[in-house]
Amino acid sequence: MTAVADTRVSAPERSGSRDLAGTGALLRLALRRDRVMIPVWALALGMTGSSALSRMKSSYETAADRAKIAQDMNDNGAMRSMLGAAFGDSYGALSAWRVGTFLAAFAGIMSLLLVIRHTREEEESGRQEALAAGMVGRRAGLTSALLTVAIANAAITLLVVATLAGEGSGGALALGLSIGLTGMAFGGLAAVAAQITENARLARGLAAAAVGLAYLLRMAGDGAKDASEGSSHVLVWLSPIGWAENTRPFAQERWWTLLLLAVLAAASFAVAYVLTERRDIGAGFFASRPGPASAGNSLRGPYGLAWRLQRGTLLGWVLGVALSAAMLGGVANGAGDIVGDSEKNRQIIERLGGAQNIDDAFLAAMIGFIGLTVTVHAAGAVLRLRAEETDQRAEPLLANAVSRLRWAASHLVFAYLGPAIALAAGGLGAGIVYGAAADDLSGELPRVLGASLAQIPAVWVITSVVVFLFGLLPSYTASLGWAVVGVVVALGWLGPALDAPQSVLDISPFGHLPKLPGESVSATPFVWLLLLSAALTAAGLWGLRRRDMTN
Repeated sequence: MTAVADTRVSAPERSGSRDLAGTGALLRLALRRDRVMIPVWALALGMTGSSALSRMKSSYETAADRAKIAQDMNDNGAMRSMLGAAFGDSYGALSAWRVGTFLAAFAGIMSLLLVIRHTREEEESGRQEALAAGMVGRRAGLTSALLTVAIANAAITLLVVATLAGEGSGGALALGLSIGLTGMAFGGLAAVAAQITENARLARGLAAAAVGLAYLLRMAGDGAKDASEGSSHVLVWLSPIGWAENTRPFAQERWWTLLLLAVLAAASFAVAYVLTERRDIGAGFFASRPGPASAGNSLRGPYGLAWRLQRGTLLGWVLGVALSAAMLGGVANGAGDIVGDSEKNRQIIERLGGAQNIDDAFLAAMIGFIGLTVTVHAAGAVLRLRAEETDQRAEPLLANAVSRLRWAASHLVFAYLGPAIALAAGGLGAGIVYGAAADDLSGELPRVLGASLAQIPAVWVITSVVVFLFGLLPSYTASLGWAVVGVVVALGWLGPALDAPQSVLDISPFGHLPKLPGESVSATPFVWLLLLSAALTAAGLWGLRRRDMTN
């Protein structure tokens, strides 16, 4: 009998270099695809610290001024909730206090978008399976995605260090690493979400919820206790963003807190690699349940199908916004008493929420933040159309008696009504808690609910911008759509804090809205925003009717 050589690959070899084959090529491809997105994010986040430093030097010229603003902020639970605790009164420490938690959160958002794009989206489109049939290892896709995120966060870290090194190299390095490692930690959590879910939309939603929860925990903890007293509230220690804050750049740095972020990132990477080995390409870690043999009446049309696809995300957003708004409503009560006679505190809150009474200004700022956050849901709901198109699930519908406009409208109903429902839930949550705390539920609930609903026209403009891109520039819908959302959110969160001129803030549709509750209301900005939204939507649908469907 002729002996036959055993050519099977052993388990260690199979899980070694072969699993990483093609990583370099995929990394180069990812960097090429993100050649605009990564530099924009890196420059925007990396240069924000220098902008905050310039603002601090122009606003607080003496050591006494800096000491007073630091003490005032630490005595102000509302401001601690928004910006975190001030651990020192040097220019570097105050700059880190002003933008540190925001930058950590934005680094997390950037990272989750990049990881989901290069992992779950690639599998969902079928490209990963095609690559896996060639000389590309099983771990190559995940590894290249994580390396892409590492490069982006490294760029942000280096920019932060370079622009703030003049205030102290140690503090600049601590701030830069806290931001970069926070991004890596959330990138790792996004990688895990990409393994356990079966579609990019849900994975992105889970990862974004993790960032939102971390920020809310940090807000609640800082609002309840001043960390400059020596220790932070337990809620802050439950948040990766709280760990970044407690690095305390330029204020006797706590380098060991960076280890917490590094451990979370490494553990998340390890879990993601374990999960990717235990599932098929394109499948989620948890198998989907088979559906019924025949569709119910609710699925006998495009609107029923769109509801089936959108309802989970919509429910998650409504619940998340309602709970977040309720927490913020509780923090807002009594903001005026905490500010006291400090003119600097008053100016900061007025830049964020308007020149009305301080309680209303703080509440307006919080509601504005919720409106900005809801734009993420609005953009995602529109991008579902693009996903249905590129995955070739739209063609079977359009081959029947379903027009393109009817198909698009079935999803756009949720893209426009979904954010409105979420904002209504947020207004109810904040209004009930704030009104109960103020012993004026009947008076405060309508005011807060109305202020929340007033954000709808601005959110709809962002929705319509993505519709416009989908109809006229389909290949760039995702990249440009998320870029628009990122710019708008950055302007809303960081613009007032850095005292950006009104001409810059007006780039965002939210810059044209009155600060409610409290300010006087004119119909003019609402009408113009609604007209702009309608025009952009009409142009997008016109383009959809006339272009070819792509994959």
